[in-house]
Amino acid sequence: MARNREALVLLLDVGPSMHPSLPHVQKLCSILAQKKLIYGKSDEVGVVCFGTQETDNELTKEVGGYKNIVVLRGIKVVDGDLVESLEELPRGTIDGDFLDAIVVGMDMLIKKYQSTNKGKKRLCLITNAMCPIKDPFEGTKEDQVLTIASQMTAQGMRMESIVLRGKLGGVGDPGVMDENDHLLNLFSEKTSAKMAFVESPISLLGALRTRNVAPVTIFRGAMEVSPQLKIMVWVYKKTSEEKLPTLKKYSDKAPPSDKFATHEVKVDYEYKSVEDPSKVVPPEQRIKGYRYGPQVVPISSAEWDTVKFKPEKGVKLLGFTDASNIMRHYYMNDVNIFIAEPNNQKATIAVSALARAMKEMNKVAIVRCVWRQGQGSVVVGVLSPNISEKPDSFYFNVLPFAEDVREFQFPSFSSFPASWQPTEEQQEAADNLVKMLDLAPFGREENLLPDLTPNPVLERFYRHLELKSKHPDAAVPPLDETLKKVTEPDPELLSENKSVIDAFRRRFELKENPKLKKPSRRLLREKPSGSDEEEGYDDKSNSLVVKSIENEPTVRVDKIGDSTPIQDFEAMLSRRDSPDWVSKAIKGMKNKIYDLVEDSYEGDNYPKATECLIALRKGCILEQLLKDELSGFVDVLTMVFTHMLPYLFSNSADANSGAMYCPHMLPSVMEPKEFNDFLRHLFKVWQEKRLADFCDFLVSKEVTLISNSEAIDSEVTEDEARSFLVKKELKSE
Repeated sequence: MARNREALVLLLDVGPSMHPSLPHVQKLCSILAQKKLIYGKSDEVGVVCFGTQETDNELTKEVGGYKNIVVLRGIKVVDGDLVESLEELPRGTIDGDFLDAIVVGMDMLIKKYQSTNKGKKRLCLITNAMCPIKDPFEGTKEDQVLTIASQMTAQGMRMESIVLRGKLGGVGDPGVMDENDHLLNLFSEKTSAKMAFVESPISLLGALRTRNVAPVTIFRGAMEVSPQLKIMVWVYKKTSEEKLPTLKKYSDKAPPSDKFATHEVKVDYEYKSVEDPSKVVPPEQRIKGYRYGPQVVPISSAEWDTVKFKPEKGVKLLGFTDASNIMRHYYMNDVNIFIAEPNNQKATIAVSALARAMKEMNKVAIVRCVWRQGQGSVVVGVLSPNISEKPDSFYFNVLPFAEDVREFQFPSFSSFPASWQPTEEQQEAADNLVKMLDLAPFGREENLLPDLTPNPVLERFYRHLELKSKHPDAAVPPLDETLKKVTEPDPELLSENKSVIDAFRRRFELKENPKLKKPSRRLLREKPSGSDEEEGYDDKSNSLVVKSIENEPTVRVDKIGDSTPIQDFEAMLSRRDSPDWVSKAIKGMKNKIYDLVEDSYEGDNYPKATECLIALRKGCILEQLLKDELSGFVDVLTMVFTHMLPYLFSNSADANSGAMYCPHMLPSVMEPKEFNDFLRHLFKVWQEKRLADFCDFLVSKEVTLISNSEAIDSEVTEDEARSFLVKKELKSE
């Protein structure tokens, strides 16, 4: 059997008391099978149902007994048939005996694998444990459980018990339920078994470990307290984000008769010279470069290896500090766990003593870690003591360096005036809201426990993948109602606490925040000759100017930022306190587009860069139109002002000097030409293989040059703008 192949037998209670919960059980088991088809396609799974009217298992035929148990599927490699069989579980009519079902499942594993595959054989029991267990022929029920547990340990089997209670489990005899819980607890005490109680469909989906991830150490070695004191430790990942499966490229060119075809697509890159596109540049003639101001500094691979920081592998204790000094927002990345080296008594005692001393004094340890030899980075993190019934350990969180911290300055609430502070009634309403919307009410299961809450994005993906495997043209189904409870507030919880929410709303004056219209940048408008708008035209123009001034943003934007580059660009264009802001805005947006594309990974920044490019194009057109209008207005104003000077000034010298007060203040930048030159430059530079896909992306969005039909001062005709796009499209093909 393969090294990482798991053998799993599902023991499913399908008796009458389980009927209301079986749709949720079917969903859970189907997801398990779907994940195994992705991550564990070599795993083998068997299905046993108990509480059925029929009996179909080998033990009944061989030794008798074990009634009302059906082996729905023998232990076989996972396939599509398994998913279908789990989606339609039988409905039994008899109260099931979970101890008999455990024995049948163990018998299947023993006959299949004998004494091999230890640690990879698993039983999963799903029941509400509400039906009485029949008395054994000899001894007590506890004796029977102990016998089964010892055999389970000898065969290297593990077991998970998922017990449905609350809304899922229904109402049963408390005495029977307590006895069954005691028997299942004995398995946890005497063998490698876990038991989880679930009360909601969400908890049920998260209770079963659907993907088998083998624990792998990221570090094995000494934690150095001093050169004379070293403690041998192993480090594992405690939490790590589960991501979507990697999508791969496959080809359908292989003949269907070729059973050994992998259908994989191999990608090969060629680098060609800009001056001579037919010439391929070999690797020895290529070198990486890094931007340093306006220039690019070339650095060879040998130089880069020399520059790299190469610390020695190891974990070193730097010191201790109060736990209150480590803020929660300092924690970065995943969480690791430090344990003493297995079977090392001295290390176990040292780790336990150190952890308990830190716990007692409310201290944490700061350590420097290099997980493997040759690692190019060093992490500094915090060790927090974890005192438990198992051997004591430490939790490890990476801490940020100064360059990793982001500072956001906000005023302190204590500096606000008294009128901005909440009143006693408002504070009481807020306290009641927090208290009543508690996710962990007394006497009930806590909602959204991390250990029992599945990722709705992953779960939806697995279901859709299974649907597409059967129906290639199937549409994406809506989000499952069970998964909605992870992403949306619980309607029942909100309805139960409606009075508290209403009281909170009454204590605070809530007003709708109206959407402000965008400030009009068209300050002047030509008076239509011979139109009905001639009367009152001056009033309309004046009101337009006033509205623009009123809507002008109070916060001055001086540069293009990372979070809202388009809004920053528009704000800089709208500034009229200096003619230089237009050129600054255009230059800043160009640099932002360069940075987005250069820093893109597999095209993730391409949509945002394209939006910025479209905003730059639109801004250049509007700025040229505005300049044309202002130019005509200034010419008229200059002429009028010149004619009026002799009447305003008696002295001709003053009149001549007064003429100097009406200069032409418009900037000399030709915005359409600047955009067109920039777009041509982009296509020229980025037509190399590495960034040619961004050019293809621009072509698909039909981003082209500014023609003279859009801006009069553009030197590009409409036909040239269209042909530019066609030429680039042909070149990309």
